[in-house]
Amino acid sequence: MFDRYLHPRIKPLLNQMVAHLDRPAITPDRISLGGFVVGVLALPFLAMQWYYAALIVIVINRLCDGLDGALARRRGLSDAGGFLDIALDFLFYALVPFGFVLASPELNAVAGAWLLFAFIGTGSSFLAFAAVADKYRLENLDYPHKSFYYLGGLTEGAETILVFILFCLFPAYFPLIAWLFGGLCWFTTLTRVWGGYNTLKRVEKI
Repeated sequence: MFDRYLHPRIKPLLNQMVAHLDRPAITPDRISLGGFVVGVLALPFLAMQWYYAALIVIVINRLCDGLDGALARRRGLSDAGGFLDIALDFLFYALVPFGFVLASPELNAVAGAWLLFAFIGTGSSFLAFAAVADKYRLENLDYPHKSFYYLGGLTEGAETILVFILFCLFPAYFPLIAWLFGGLCWFTTLTRVWGGYNTLKRVEKI
């Protein structure tokens, strides 16, 4: 929901940062992979209930996610890089709730499963529409900097990052936040499926 408003404000800062990182040995794909490796550390940190350590690596991962895209735009977007970026993003999004489940299965398992279930809805609707949108060369003016059709919704990247931060700062409230955010994710899924279906029906008639 907030991504379309935050990206134009964050992009200049990211561009300044990648101007200093733009070296032959540093590529967008390497930043994606490096950020993912750091982000994976959130899983054992959460399992051991090292919530502040998990918060640090989560923030680093999301910073790398912004930097890889900024560097890619600077050098030229690639389909391979876009695929790698989104695949690693969805794996990272899934490991955070799973880490909280490992931290306290008796308290967090059901809420964590609900959130992962909801993530399947948002992720599948997002990727399915992006694949078909490319066939019809659809353009999304809200996210022109993306290498694929970025289908928005109530719960996007900014909201997910905020929720992950809240999880780490207030781990005792993980079940409540997970249930609430999972419900919002399902609302996003329903609106994406409905909107995407009707958009493609109109395109097919042209």
